[in-house]
Amino acid sequence: MTAVPTSTPDVRLAWFSPFPPVKTGVATASAELVTALAARGWAIDRYPESAAHDFPWRHRRHPYDIVVYQFGNSSHHDYAWPYAFRYPGLVVLHDTRLHHARAALLLRETRRDDYRRELAWSEPDLNPDAAEIAVAGFDSRLYYDWPMCRALVEGSRLAAVHGEAARRDLVERLADDRDPMTGRDAYDERVVAVRLGHGQFVSAEQAAAARARIRGRYAIAQDAVVFGVFGGLTPEKRLPQIVAALRATLPYAPHARLLLGGAAPAHLRLTEVIDGVADRVTVTGYIEEDELTDHIAAVDVSLNLRWPTARETSGPWLRALAAGKPTIAVDLLQLGGVPTLDPRTWQLNTSDIGDRASDNGRGDAVAVAIDILDEDHSLRLAMRRLSTDPDLRARLGRAGQEYWRREHTIDHSADDYERLFGRLQQHAPLQPPGHPRHAERPIHLRPDGDEQLRALLAPFGLASPL
Repeated sequence: MTAVPTSTPDVRLAWFSPFPPVKTGVATASAELVTALAARGWAIDRYPESAAHDFPWRHRRHPYDIVVYQFGNSSHHDYAWPYAFRYPGLVVLHDTRLHHARAALLLRETRRDDYRRELAWSEPDLNPDAAEIAVAGFDSRLYYDWPMCRALVEGSRLAAVHGEAARRDLVERLADDRDPMTGRDAYDERVVAVRLGHGQFVSAEQAAAARARIRGRYAIAQDAVVFGVFGGLTPEKRLPQIVAALRATLPYAPHARLLLGGAAPAHLRLTEVIDGVADRVTVTGYIEEDELTDHIAAVDVSLNLRWPTARETSGPWLRALAAGKPTIAVDLLQLGGVPTLDPRTWQLNTSDIGDRASDNGRGDAVAVAIDILDEDHSLRLAMRRLSTDPDLRARLGRAGQEYWRREHTIDHSADDYERLFGRLQQHAPLQPPGHPRHAERPIHLRPDGDEQLRALLAPFGLASPL
């Protein structure tokens, strides 16, 4: 564990993020990180949506040295966008695809033209007519292909994402030329990787106690092989595919069970999804934060299948690693650097294998990762093998927990943020007013608001509200 500084840093931070009781992974992770940094002596004022209106006058009276913004692909972050433009700071993207939330905000406020202009500016290679998909009310998985986070990155002093692979992907998506002022690749210098600290270490004794208590609550046999899915039970969690794989596993593991640890959205007909194996499936509903780790510790294998993806690092996946549970995930870009097994060969995945081995330190597989193009086949192979091979489950669980201890504790995340705080004070916004490309932004994305105000007053023949 990192030692607490002997003196308090003479730096004041403002922290824009949802916090509990908001029930999101970002809210939980942000609260844990702020607590860890405060314990090291950092002075941090929290600004959830309910307190954000106090920031401008407080900042004017006693300016903050650093402003941190935590963004995810949900409406809980809508309030922070204008502040990020007006008061540039460190923008942390928990998802590097923000299109769903951004489109929902602009269209909910009937700002269709703002949405059209922002999408065209954010995604210059995209046919402008693509905006009409959202304007017409069709939420589409294609949103995941259009990040719509350019404004946040360009308006920041630094932008951070979780993991080097996600960083490289975002830089590639945003960079269309070199910065005309410096001649360098501005995005490559200003987008950085930080580690997400999440999860709670679970000892063997704690896991055994949680297993007995949670399984007893749901009348699940102690010797049953239980697969678990945790978090919101959205369509992206691949529940139909998981249920089909469970059916295929039962002839080999008759006592296999599935625990769905989360709330299902109203539009998901869960009873239809689990039809035919309902007697093997336990649905818990929403699990409170203080109970989630115990539920994960009570299963034998955690299923973390998310597709399409917003390039997020899964919080339930990290919790499962911390609890020493073997995991099955989709072989996604954000797993770059993580050694994983391909269930078709039970060898290390060949994609990026050198980086995976070197980043892990030893190259021990810490999870099973399936190719989304071979999802049904690979998932059945993975669930069958893990349901019948306790030694493999144990090896993956140990390796995953060691990987988590090296990379994803809250102290590792706090270390990364402290390094960024020092670097952040050396950077101006990536594209401040006066920058050659600043004027290319849609009016509603320019931070001072004067141009937007003039545009609103023009139809009334007014140059000023005074």
